[in-house]
Amino acid sequence: MKKALVQDWYYVNGGAEKVIHSINNVYDDFDHFSLIDFLNEEDRKFILNGKKATTSFIQNLPTAKSNHRKFLQLFPYAIEQFDLSEYDLIVSSSGFVAKGVLTHQNQTHICYCHSPMRYAWDLYHSYLRDVGLDRGLKSMYAKYVLHKLRLWDIASLNRVDHFIANSNHIAKRIKKLYNRDADVIYPPVDTNKFSLETNKEDYYITASRLVPHKKVKIIAQAFSKLTDKKLLILGDGPELKEIKTFATPNIIFLGHVSSEELIMYLQKAKAFVFAAEEDFGIAPVEAQACGTPVISLGKGGCAETIINNATGLFFYEQTPQSIIEAVSKFEKLNLDPNIIRKNALRFSKERFEKEFEDYINKKL
Repeated sequence: MKKALVQDWYYVNGGAEKVIHSINNVYDDFDHFSLIDFLNEEDRKFILNGKKATTSFIQNLPTAKSNHRKFLQLFPYAIEQFDLSEYDLIVSSSGFVAKGVLTHQNQTHICYCHSPMRYAWDLYHSYLRDVGLDRGLKSMYAKYVLHKLRLWDIASLNRVDHFIANSNHIAKRIKKLYNRDADVIYPPVDTNKFSLETNKEDYYITASRLVPHKKVKIIAQAFSKLTDKKLLILGDGPELKEIKTFATPNIIFLGHVSSEELIMYLQKAKAFVFAAEEDFGIAPVEAQACGTPVISLGKGGCAETIINNATGLFFYEQTPQSIIEAVSKFEKLNLDPNIIRKNALRFSKERFEKEFEDYINKKL
């Protein structure tokens, strides 16, 4: 059986890439396809077992390495240029256009859907506001491109035989937008790497890219009022400069850290604070694997991975005041790190690989 694995793009080692790593642990004979492949050798070895993906013409366009998203109007055309006609099994790992590869009736196409393309659908208005494209001539062009992407997204969905969603939250979104049912297989989390630590220190932590939809700014705004609480912010991004303008001395910026440092900080933290509405959210599960509770927005994937008042605490509005109130409530709780870690084990890498292999065997 010839197998193809299609990913939107390869340029970082994020959550989608960890899914690819585990799929390659199940089957080591995939041929890989992607719009671009700019992985460094260390990440390539981890994600693709050292293989290189067959890429589209986007790979060779000027500035594609530094900003491939500027060519998003070309992505549907580019993904359709891959000739996969000789493959029996096609697996797409899709949060944007990978599900749109062309297939025929003698092939089985299974899409592991991280989300229908969020910038074209549920994040459409907030995305345009965040990047300053909600008015003017550039706004008209951006809206036209996203409109065309929505049309193509619907037109291409029947190229998929079976959808897997990464959470019940995404399964509902697939049903809403595509009117297709999806089976749920939660993504893999390396719960062995993020090991239990029961001795906590007196600081809170958040870690992510500092971009608008991650909502790190409102976490920092909350802790600028909670001046007796120490907050560590791990990560970098375009919002860093703005956050620093109002940050108080109790907020400490550590920038990009190694995976070993990240684990150490997560293990010792009093709690991990998370304000984004994520499709699944690997970081909160990694924190729980360390026995660290999570103060989180109680929506999206986190509503499925955190047990309120047992492995963390929910707030329900993305405002600094909601976070302030949640931290105050959390200070009165006494949560057991052993129970918190046990909850995280539901999302282990080994569990994903077994469920994924069983699913493929069933559908074939």
